[in-house]
Amino acid sequence: MSNHVVTVTEELVQPILDDMNLELVDVVYEQEGSNWYLRVFIDKPGGVDIEECGQVSEKLSEKLDEKDPIDIAYFLEVASPGAERPLKSESDFEKYVGEYVYMKLYEPIDGEKEFEGTLKSFENEVATVEIRIKTRTKQLEVPFNKIAKANLAVSFN
Repeated sequence: MSNHVVTVTEELVQPILDDMNLELVDVVYEQEGSNWYLRVFIDKPGGVDIEECGQVSEKLSEKLDEKDPIDIAYFLEVASPGAERPLKSESDFEKYVGEYVYMKLYEPIDGEKEFEGTLKSFENEVATVEIRIKTRTKQLEVPFNKIAKANLAVSFN
């Protein structure tokens, strides 16, 4: 059910975003307590503002009402992904080379399964991340298919 809702939502929202020159970052359909939330994260260079989120929400709400893929009550939220936006696709990794990232892997590489560091490159489906361990740095080469979760991270150094 959840995957179906996400897929239908992506199909409905993409033409709206294309018309507005916005990027679809992520769609999440999840339950919190007794409430269900359909969250759509959008972005553009320089970030999106509340008016753009509101316009997308209104247009998407109309499309969802027409298609009616969700048979229970839910809350629709359209928002910016924020400073710690998820990195989902290979093009996300290519776009954010040079940025500080957080990664969680399906299995350890060089003893590391969860870490933060600078994304040095993304080539041939491999992310090279420079991480700092105490006083030394090392580079990890992480195949894209080994990444369970990744997002931009805020560095406090």
